[in-house]
Formats: sequence, C-alpha cells, structure tokens
Amino acid sequence: MLNGKPREIAVSIRDVYKSYRRGSQSVAVLEGISFDIERGEFLALMGPSGSGKSTLLNLIAGIDTVDSGSITVEGVDIATLSESDLARWRSANVGFIFQFYNLIPVLTAFENVELPLLLTSLSRKSRKEHVQTALSVVGLADRMEHYPSQLSGGQQQRVAIARAIVTDPTILVADEPTGDLDRVSAKEILDLVGQLNAGFGKTIIMVTHDPRAAERAHCIRHLDKGELSNVSA
Repeated sequence: MLNGKPREIAVSIRDVYKSYRRGSQSVAVLEGISFDIERGEFLALMGPSGSGKSTLLNLIAGIDTVDSGSITVEGVDIATLSESDLARWRSANVGFIFQFYNLIPVLTAFENVELPLLLTSLSRKSRKEHVQTALSVVGLADRMEHYPSQLSGGQQQRVAIARAIVTDPTILVADEPTGDLDRVSAKEILDLVGQLNAGFGKTIIMVTHDPRAAERAHCIRHLDKGELSNVSA
C-alpha cells in the first residue's frame, strides 16, 4: 500500500531473464527477476556497475526485450509486442530522463521538448500548449527560445525532463539523472523529480549510484549479479 491507498500495480515483472552474447559466450545479466512497482511509486534501483540496473530499466521502458519472462505495464505485456507496436507503445507511455540530457544542439528548448509530439496527431496549436505547460512545470517558461549551449547543465536537464513529461507518459524512467550535475543542480533536479511524483502522481523508476538521490525514493531495490539481493523502504 502506498500512502494509505489501495495497492494498484503499474509494472509487474515476472521471472525475467536477459543475457548478451560476448563473442562465443552467453553472459547472463538478469536471472529470474520478479517484483511489482505500484502506481505512483518512486523506485530507486541501485547496485554495482554491471549488476543489470540499466538493463532492467531498458526492459521496463521497452528499449530492449527479455529473453524470457514477462513485463506488464498498466495491463500491457510489452514482451509480446512486435517491434513496431513496441515503438508506438514506448512513445505514448514512457518518458526518458538520461544522464547526459540528449538534447539536440541546433534546436531551442521549445523545439527539443516538442520532438516527441511530432509523432502524434496533435495540431500545431495543441503541441505548443503542451510544450509551454511542460516547460512551465520545470520552471523554464522564460527559456523556451534558448539553445542548449545557452543553458546551464541543470537547466538542460530540466528541458530534458520537460521533454520526458510532455506526452503525459504512464511511467518515467531515469538513468543516473544527476550523474553529470554539481551538488546544487542535482538537488534541484531531485526536488523536481519528487514534485512530479508527489504532485502529479507519476510512477518513477530511477537508476542511481548516489545514496542521496536514492533516499528521495519510496523504495530502494538492490541488484547484484543479476539478482535482487534485498529491498529497503
């Protein structure tokens, strides 16, 4: 139960295995992972390098596919989707926040945030309204026409977060979102992520090495050698 509310599952992971080929060898990354993520939960995934954190995040986000097992997001078993269906599902349901922002240098903040909406049927006017709302949420309504090079690292990450939320996705996945920021900017970004969770009810899954970042989450799950080793709330 989350915040006294009845338990509602956003993501259900069952018996997931994932391995990669390295030359002639098969290297196991995840081995029989099973757990649930509640709707509105803020989950931190921690563990040493190579433990499978980013792999698990990519599987939940539909960037990669499982070898076996199932991942169900809001009732949709994404492991059964074709590549084209998975791409459509991903664009409508997942917001991505990366360590290095992944902004396009020749586009303004407005144009960077608008990018995911170009894949939708929204009118130009509706796209503009969505972008303005997203940039207002992250506190950058006055920076819409600025290019990434004209923004600080923290501001660039705010633009990236605006881009992640502009489609009103089902889940937000964040891979080391504060890893390239100074302490002050990192705190501001974590405050913003917390606001998206508490104020807007977004389900957030965050990979981090930073214990201070993980402390913001409702729940911390530790991965080690492809297995969930323990859970702390």
